Amino acid sequence: MSAASRVVIVDYGLGNLLSVARAVRAAGGEPEISSDPADVAGAERALLPGVGAFGDGIKGLRERGLVDPLRAYAKSGRPLLGICLGMQLLMDRSEEFGDHEGLGLVPGTVKRLPGGTGGLKLPHVGWSALKPASPWPGTPLAGTAAGAEFYFVHSFAAVPSDPSHRLADCGYGENDFCAALRRGSVVGCQFHPEKSGPAGLDILKRFLEAS
Repeated sequence: MSAASRVVIVDYGLGNLLSVARAVRAAGGEPEISSDPADVAGAERALLPGVGAFGDGIKGLRERGLVDPLRAYAKSGRPLLGICLGMQLLMDRSEEFGDHEGLGLVPGTVKRLPGGTGGLKLPHVGWSALKPASPWPGTPLAGTAAGAEFYFVHSFAAVPSDPSHRLADCGYGENDFCAALRRGSVVGCQFHPEKSGPAGLDILKRFLEAS
């Protein structure tokens, strides 16, 4: 196993850490779950998972002293992948249950999905298809077929300020939301690749190969 395939999975008190670690290992990586700021600072690649509310997530990062190390890590240009709540935490702020400051790695705001139209309910749970919002070559979505389905569980979604940061969209009723984003070496997936079968593992494999 090459050192480049080692992944620090950031533990801030929320998230399905063990299933993410199993998926990273199945994709050929060497996962290390850690809440130690020094491990994040020294990582060759880092993964920010998460399930739950934005306010609890950013609080968990602050309490463990992980906010500044994550910002410095992202600024260094090393690969960072945020999953579900982890993707939302990459943004400037969130409107979930108040107004919360995020990591500020991708300009934009996390907003509630529009629900109720056509009998839609929140949270949005289940398998939904991706469609490109910008080209996928050279990103972890490279090789993914347009229309491939991935597993989602969420009531809020990121709204990037710069449309060029939207990597993939997903339709929910009459509206599209941002299902994946990218700004430099920072990538986010609103869906759960670790719960999305072979297509999800392929995305993790390409993240492991990112330089």
